[in-house]
Amino acid sequence: MKFIFSLLLLISFNSAFAQSAETILKDASVKAKAENKKIIVLFHASWCGWCKKMDLSMNDPVCKKYFDDNFIAVHLTVDESEGKKHLETPGADAVKKKYKGEKAGLPFWLILDSDQKLLADSYMRKPGVSKDEAGENIGCPASDKEVAAFIAILRQTTKLNAEELDIIAERFKKNKS
Repeated sequence: MKFIFSLLLLISFNSAFAQSAETILKDASVKAKAENKKIIVLFHASWCGWCKKMDLSMNDPVCKKYFDDNFIAVHLTVDESEGKKHLETPGADAVKKKYKGEKAGLPFWLILDSDQKLLADSYMRKPGVSKDEAGENIGCPASDKEVAAFIAILRQTTKLNAEELDIIAERFKKNKS
């Protein structure tokens, strides 16, 4: 019985990750258009502690509604260790590379409009540097500098007000510890 349960769990787990990045993004676009939202694409891996902190922060009850009201969140699994390559989202590496994230580390994230046009990414860039060039990856914002950059991006890409952005900032600053 344990064997059958384990086998069914493994099959269903693998099925959840078998969907391609292209399909995931297409489905997110349809939903984003219907709900008048942006798409936040989170590149992550099962071993990545900062990826888990990003998810915990976004899903914290103090700010979850703000993310849910503004974004369709999708996860693309990349950079898994040798024994867990089967967890990777097919085509996710190509998407990460398309947006100059192949050397960014994890988490790496994008904010896209409903037509998948890049609005922002997790790079901090010096003033005047184009989005076509990589910068310093914020990853999961924690330091004051990272949180400030993240909040600036949210200010530009959402209709969140100052009070809501302050709540998000305070939550993400807790990632320092």
